[in-house]
Amino acid sequence: MLRSACRLAAAAALIAFAPPAMLQAAPVSSPVSSSVLFNDSHFHLTNYVQQGTPIRDYLAIMGDKIGRSTLFGIPLQQQWDYANTGNFAPTYYLQSDAPLYYYSFTDAYIAMQYLSLAPAERARLDPMITGFDPADMYAVDHIRRVLTTFPGVFSGIGEFSIHKEFVSAKIAGGPASLTNPALDRILDFAGEAGLVVILHNDIDAPFAKGDSLPNSLVQMRDLLLRHPNTTIIWAHTGLGRVVKPAPASAGGEIGERSLAHLDVMDKLLDNPAMRHVYLDISWDEVAKYAVASPDSIKRTADFINRHQDRILFGTDNVAPKDQATQLRVFDLWKPVFDQLTPEASYAVRIGNYNRLFDKARLDVRKWEKANVATVKASK
Repeated sequence: MLRSACRLAAAAALIAFAPPAMLQAAPVSSPVSSSVLFNDSHFHLTNYVQQGTPIRDYLAIMGDKIGRSTLFGIPLQQQWDYANTGNFAPTYYLQSDAPLYYYSFTDAYIAMQYLSLAPAERARLDPMITGFDPADMYAVDHIRRVLTTFPGVFSGIGEFSIHKEFVSAKIAGGPASLTNPALDRILDFAGEAGLVVILHNDIDAPFAKGDSLPNSLVQMRDLLLRHPNTTIIWAHTGLGRVVKPAPASAGGEIGERSLAHLDVMDKLLDNPAMRHVYLDISWDEVAKYAVASPDSIKRTADFINRHQDRILFGTDNVAPKDQATQLRVFDLWKPVFDQLTPEASYAVRIGNYNRLFDKARLDVRKWEKANVATVKASK
């Protein structure tokens, strides 16, 4: 843990000295029903074999507790390799050694599910494009094609992954990279079209050791700095099952104090050049770190209160069957939410989502209006 904190501390110093950039507008709150608990910034309608919750069932699950929700599948399909698992049909990437492969039809499926709803029902959902390989220079063409095929539907891209524990090494054709120009092309286009980006990238390697900088964090910092005009949500603050936060007492000094995971995130969010960057606190694996002790609860609440306009709550649920399942991650965060100011609580649960995705809807529709007409005229 000491060495891990040293690595994160040094990387945080590099983040802190990055060049300045324009600031974005402050959050604007929108009135919502008093029964709404949150908007879900991170939700998978389908799983790793493209099975999931029927869209009308999901609206019923949202009920009056979830105001709005992102809507995306999973871009990767788990292969059922008979030689590997026999008659057992895996539905999750940890259930088989067989590879994962990109499944582009997920975007058409999400679009058709969304379009099957009445306009008032659609207003509660923000579909996202995920069915592309971020290591493919043609990926941006897929995203553009989805927008022009289904205008009026999508608000962003993601969640898609670059470095992800246990997943990246399984992807057929090899893993993606933060330094691949294909990813830069994707983020450039997202900024041009106004698409919100939800990006999963582990902050460090699993079981990392040594005093060198976490390479994944350094490359992630550089990627974020290269795309100041693109709204990017860093999923799970870079944490995972075994990619754990360095504890506050771990050591690793810069100046006279140690830097743990939340200190690194502090440096990132305090940097004016990172005003386009947001964090989501989705996934029960992230919640367990936050509520592990009274000290972690207090430190997490203090962090959120300081950066209330830059953090979004999400569940990271996959194809839930009922409302209790959908609310479970929210309930895990209660000890932290109870220590937030009213303004911070509203912003993280509801307001920041409304602000980012309302803007994305307007910007993407504007891009579609200009470019869908151009596509039709050229045929």
